[in-house]
Amino acid sequence: MLLGADRFIAYLAVEAYAVLSALDRSAEERRQRDRSRALALNVARKFVTTERPVGDWPYYENMEKYIESGVLNRAPPGAEIAPEVDVTSYNGALWLDVRTRYWTDPSVEPPHASAEYRAALNEYLDRAYQERFRWSWRNAQLEQDLFRQTIRLKNEASHDATMLLGVLAANHLLSTIDAFVTLRLRGGAGAGGAPPALSITVPWAPFGRRRGR
Repeated sequence: MLLGADRFIAYLAVEAYAVLSALDRSAEERRQRDRSRALALNVARKFVTTERPVGDWPYYENMEKYIESGVLNRAPPGAEIAPEVDVTSYNGALWLDVRTRYWTDPSVEPPHASAEYRAALNEYLDRAYQERFRWSWRNAQLEQDLFRQTIRLKNEASHDATMLLGVLAANHLLSTIDAFVTLRLRGGAGAGGAPPALSITVPWAPFGRRRGR
């Protein structure tokens, strides 16, 4: 636009489309994220009567893959920890995975004082979900299917927003290259023959704030 080239209209149109579309898809991502969290809280986690904190996003993605979290410890209070063994649950599948990697035979339990048993148990305790993060979709298959749909829509919206930000960056780069080439072809003069000014700001504190022309 400063160079008097009508092509700025096309760049501006792409800019507006990318910005507005990215904002729309980001809003959709937040809506689907909130819907999925509400479903998890009101259906899969409703039986957890104590504190129910918001989990990180991988937590909700695990909720779509497993029908329930399983318990952290099957043993009664005061007894030695007994990990979950139901492999249809997240914690049970995790316990099988660490046993497979640390034990010679995952079906044969080594002595509890052995290094391989302690290593497997430590990883299990580090990664397994505790009581306050428990969930179960049993007898709620319809709600879990809806939950999976919200997860898919949220991930799609996130992907779209990222792609649109890439379009925005590419549009900036292309318009900058176009302006540079136009200046070179004109011998460095802008519209009306006046030399264009280039301003650069360095915001980092160690270098102060400078302007160059």
